[in-house]
Amino acid sequence: MEIRVLSWNLYHGRAVPPAGRDLRDEYAAALAGWRWDVALLQEVPPWWGGPLAAAAGARYARVLTSRNCGLPLRRFLAVRWPDAIRSNGGGANAILVRGARIAEHRRRRVRRWPERRMVHAVRLDSGLWVANVHLTVPRDDPAQADLGRALRAVGEWAGDAPLVFGGDVNQRRPRAPGLVHVAGNHVDHVFVRGLERRGRAELLERGHLSDHVPLAVELAGAS
Repeated sequence: MEIRVLSWNLYHGRAVPPAGRDLRDEYAAALAGWRWDVALLQEVPPWWGGPLAAAAGARYARVLTSRNCGLPLRRFLAVRWPDAIRSNGGGANAILVRGARIAEHRRRRVRRWPERRMVHAVRLDSGLWVANVHLTVPRDDPAQADLGRALRAVGEWAGDAPLVFGGDVNQRRPRAPGLVHVAGNHVDHVFVRGLERRGRAELLERGHLSDHVPLAVELAGAS
């Protein structure tokens, strides 16, 4: 088994410096142009999942996170003035999969306050589980309780199967007992079980898109 994993926080579809316009097509082109088998995406505008997956030739699974009450109005404002409404446009996390079938999709809330935080995971037809998170900032979760709850949920779903667990964990030194850390940049990290890293993790060039740098890593079945 070989798989290339990408993790990227999309910053609610915004740019640095602010672009003052909707950037869905630019994000879609970036994702379509990179080489990956699974993409773990955070802070995704909720209406972007399908178009991003279609542009990249991928299947996808999505989970809504925070600020999604009154979503049609939020979408109207976010499309026209993304840098004014910022995260209030609504949030979602998404897992995009190329070249494999999503056999199962599971989700669980790991925090309600001050923001709704979710973990979700898919089982591919190969039996590999892939989990995606965007967790609470350290000042609101110094004990990394979100991460612990997310790991326990994924452990229940995946059992002893090979596992990729990643995303924006909002911790520079996350603790994930039982998993091996294979890639990290600032608060974006990837952990595995039953897989090994091949070569070095990469930071991809994304131009002005997002305030996070896309993180990619090649994995293969453990020897």
